Amino acid sequence: MTHSVTVRVPAKVNAQLAVGAPRPDGFHDLANVFLAVGLHDEVTVTPADELRVTCSGPDADQVPLDTTNLAARAAIALAARHGIEPAVHIHIAKDIPVAGGMAGGSADGAGALLACDALWSTGATRDELLAICAQLGSDVPFSLIGGAALGVGRGEQLTPLEVGGTFHWVFAVADGGLSTPAVYGEFDRLTAGTDVPEPAPSPALLAALRDGDTAALADVLGNDLQPAALSLRPSLADTLAAGTAAGALAALVSGSGPTTAFLVSDAESAHKVADALRTSGTCREARTAVAPAPGATVV
Repeated sequence: MTHSVTVRVPAKVNAQLAVGAPRPDGFHDLANVFLAVGLHDEVTVTPADELRVTCSGPDADQVPLDTTNLAARAAIALAARHGIEPAVHIHIAKDIPVAGGMAGGSADGAGALLACDALWSTGATRDELLAICAQLGSDVPFSLIGGAALGVGRGEQLTPLEVGGTFHWVFAVADGGLSTPAVYGEFDRLTAGTDVPEPAPSPALLAALRDGDTAALADVLGNDLQPAALSLRPSLADTLAAGTAAGALAALVSGSGPTTAFLVSDAESAHKVADALRTSGTCREARTAVAPAPGATVV
């Protein structure tokens, strides 16, 4: 039995998040173009007397350490399938913003799943791991596969996408989080009584990714949850404006927010925009990263 296993798992940005009307089960149909970006959490699992979760890094105090944590739920789900006790210590070294719309919690779930699979030598197939991911949450399967993918259904049904180049991003970390259910609730309130179109991926956006064309991608980025996030957190408009003024080609709220994402032309622009955001007083921190990044990987 291995002494411990560490898995590195990426954050994500939604290049497109198209949201349909609420379904009878309360979820929404989505067309979600995920890009994995080079900000990572590392999840380490070590045999222990019982399941416990610890966390270090920025905002670690905001991460739940009980069985509501997706990493703990991943260990429990995999153990249950293989008739073993989930007796592991899961340590999460955070570097992905917490409650920031970048799938940090989902990343930890995928990371713990892959780490426990390796630690316990369960021999689970990739399809089995993806099925457990889908049970854990809509964004968890993508955290496992990384790269770029189109997610439909509630985002968990994935088709990998071709990416023809490297895209440079800057992420502005806001103070405090935004609850995903609250943002969807606000989306429902804002769209009530209107005809919400069926979500579909933008052909122009898929082409821009495939061609590695940053300027073309900047023109077609979109997030249907952005008006709801801005309604709940109006100050995000100042962050978006600050990044755009500093030279970002496009700016949008990442997922349900409150992290904001800025597409820039190259590494030099990324540093310039990040510096401008840091001094703008509109965010707590700004981080640069490139996409696409690989999915969950044993290190």
